[in-house]
Amino acid sequence: MANTPFNIMIVGQAGRLQFEAVLFAASLRHYAPSFTGRLYVAEPQPGANWEKDPSIHNKAVLETLRDLKAEILPFQSHAFGQSYPYGNKIEALLAMPAGEPFVFFDTDTLITGPIDQVPFDFARPSASLRREGTWPKPTLYGPDMTEIWRALYDRFGLNFDSSLDLNQPKNYWQRYLYFNAGYFYGTCPHVFGTRFLSYATSIRDDLPRALVGQSLDPWLDQIALPLVVHSLGGGRNTLPHGYLDGVTSCHYRNFPLLYARESDAVVTALETVARPNKIKKVLKLYEPMKRMIYQGRGAKVRAMFDRNNLPRKEQALRNRIKSAGYWLR
Repeated sequence: MANTPFNIMIVGQAGRLQFEAVLFAASLRHYAPSFTGRLYVAEPQPGANWEKDPSIHNKAVLETLRDLKAEILPFQSHAFGQSYPYGNKIEALLAMPAGEPFVFFDTDTLITGPIDQVPFDFARPSASLRREGTWPKPTLYGPDMTEIWRALYDRFGLNFDSSLDLNQPKNYWQRYLYFNAGYFYGTCPHVFGTRFLSYATSIRDDLPRALVGQSLDPWLDQIALPLVVHSLGGGRNTLPHGYLDGVTSCHYRNFPLLYARESDAVVTALETVARPNKIKKVLKLYEPMKRMIYQGRGAKVRAMFDRNNLPRKEQALRNRIKSAGYWLR
């Protein structure tokens, strides 16, 4: 459980993600110094599914990642790519070492505690429960939420009823197994990734009738993910509460949201790992990090909100930050 060795994978590529990868790696090394697994920065390679070369060419970024003992993991985009970059997390799993437990994190995540001490049960995979009811959006005339989710479980021969949280009312989104894809884990990235790829492409290429009119972009990974987790014997709450999306990690999504809503401990963690000169010189190459972390815009956003009385919906946070002219991505 807690002492099972495991690897970590994030996705890094040209643009924003390469700088987030540096910040993730720096936070891992600072707050989990005893982590002995391998840190992979999965890097999509140029090919027919990319309009531009997505790989990392910034020498300062590559050198810093090496210094932080991150391994670049090249992979090919056969099913997704430019049209659906969220598919990177699916296809990259197949480039990892088979048969070794893994945890995937979205790159816009900070490690804030000893991740190697988290009591993962890799045989019962799970994913992030820090989410809102973003999908599906049933129409007035149906099908309803139950019918939509049941159609997906039926497509892949899965037991729908056993996935339900019967403490939640019918057609309320939390009754159904639904995750944010900001992290997920399992015993073998090849087993997990093969099934994830199969389910996601099946939904995309042969849409179940009940899903007609439902948006798949950007939700496809989060539609397929609970089906994968359920099919592999996992589910919600297989990990004790309070570790991931808690004391050991924070999926901040972007810096205005981090400064607006996250705890003082997360802000301290961000600014601690961003402070060393060798990290600062790299992160300042990315304008949103330069302005938010180093030029004080983050502190201005933070002063706008009471963390004990935040808007219930994330969109309200975004709108207030944008209205103040502080939104950066």
